[in-house]
Amino acid sequence: MAWYLARSPRAAARFEAAAERAVSFIESFPEACPLCDNRHRRCALRRYPYGLIYRLDGDRVRVVAVAHDRQLPGYWSDRV
Repeated sequence: MAWYLARSPRAAARFEAAAERAVSFIESFPEACPLCDNRHRRCALRRYPYGLIYRLDGDRVRVVAVAHDRQLPGYWSDRV
C-alpha cells in the first residue's frame, strides 16, 4: 500500500479497493481459492501482482499476508 501511495493516491485507492473486493470474495466463498500449502490459500488481486494469503480457522477467515507474485513461494510463511 505504501509503495502505491508514494507514487499516486489514486493508485493506492485502487489497490485498496482490489484488496477489499478480494476480502469480500473470500468471506463469501472461503474455499474457492487454491491451496498454496497444506493450510493456506491464495486469492489473487485483480490487476495487481499480489495475492491475499489466508487460512480458515474454524468459522473464521484470517488473512495472514499480502504476498507479491514475484517473490519465492512461501517467503511469507515465517511471519505467520
